[in-house]
Amino acid sequence: MTMILPDGGLHLDALEEQALQPGTKGLPITEPLRQHMVGVQHWNVLAADTSFPVAVLKTSSLLHNLDWMRRFCARYDVALAPHGKTTMSPQLFGAQLANGAWGITLATAAQVLAAARHGVRRVVLANELVAPADIRSLLALLEDDPGFELFVLADSAEGVRRLSEAAAALGRPLPVLVELGIAGKRTGCRTLDEAVALARTIAASAGLELAGIEGYEGLLVSEDRAADIERVDAFLAQVTDLARRLDAEGLFRGPRILLSAGGSSYFDRVARAFGAVHGLTRPVLPVLRSGCYLTSDHGHYLDMTAELDAREGVREGLRPALEVWSIVLSRPEPGLAILSMGKRDASYDMELPRALVTHRPGAAGPVPLPEGAGIDKMNDQHAYLRLPEGVDVRVGDLVGCGISHPCTTFDKWPVLLLVDDDYNVQRAINTLF
Repeated sequence: MTMILPDGGLHLDALEEQALQPGTKGLPITEPLRQHMVGVQHWNVLAADTSFPVAVLKTSSLLHNLDWMRRFCARYDVALAPHGKTTMSPQLFGAQLANGAWGITLATAAQVLAAARHGVRRVVLANELVAPADIRSLLALLEDDPGFELFVLADSAEGVRRLSEAAAALGRPLPVLVELGIAGKRTGCRTLDEAVALARTIAASAGLELAGIEGYEGLLVSEDRAADIERVDAFLAQVTDLARRLDAEGLFRGPRILLSAGGSSYFDRVARAFGAVHGLTRPVLPVLRSGCYLTSDHGHYLDMTAELDAREGVREGLRPALEVWSIVLSRPEPGLAILSMGKRDASYDMELPRALVTHRPGAAGPVPLPEGAGIDKMNDQHAYLRLPEGVDVRVGDLVGCGISHPCTTFDKWPVLLLVDDDYNVQRAINTLF
């Protein structure tokens, strides 16, 4: 099979050999089909060969974004552990690892187990590990696989106690990152003094090893970009100040000090801040966790990274790679087309999908929708596309949509289709939510 995306050495054969069943979203199959045969069916989305709606990933954009981020990290000498909960796709994890990712970030114990099953060897669990069953399952993974590396977070003495009691008999220390949080936001210690006290507790706890500090500046995104940058820089300065305090007390035990942050909006500020930390007793490893860079989008993240491009002086930034295509089901009244996709198919938590183009199967190619056309409402399985007067959109036409926030589109699709720039289907991509 032609290698379209590198696999990073992951174990993908079972996915490629599985039989996709009739009823799999987006696939036009009427009998089981081995997944590795998808690319030789000669399906083309624009020819209406697939079922609709269908979620597609453009290969050229993925490859561009992988290379873009690899070069960005090299420029600042930072490591990348992209947040895998964005896609939960072993094939995409493999492509990221093959393009220099140091590891994969995940959010739940179930996600860690799924990634490990497919060959991921290093994971940052960017969340508190508290539930007894989850602690047991991950410690069992570490016991069974001595080569697997796992970093976990803590923001409370109770959380540390639970980890220590379970990990004391593991036979190797469990690396723990102190999480520094933001008042009124998500998890994490609220003050530097709290974080120092917690670090002391971790360092003194059996079975644990203080490995570094974690934070998440992505909670500081607002409509006031100048204020955002000030707040982000101040938060990152707190992380670096904390690292110096903990290092001065000799609390770090690992071979290096991990400093980890980096959402998908201000990761350039993280790279600059953490890449400038020197003079500690151990080498510092800055680890970015940006996940949405891989596919970007046509909404929130495209806008945010355009601003990053301006700050960095980048001529060509990240490209949107993820689209959802649907078919026009009805033209029930003038100025309204009802599409075959809805909340079950595309994200709507940040913005509604952006209708980009229409295409009539058999025509020369997609036609951009004019200004004033747009989706203003979605039900579970329908979208309401409002059209200016005179726009020729008919029942059976296709509509290609961009999305805003890839995370909550991926989780709606067990299978997405990788396509070339002419929308020829090349292979299937799985998600494991």
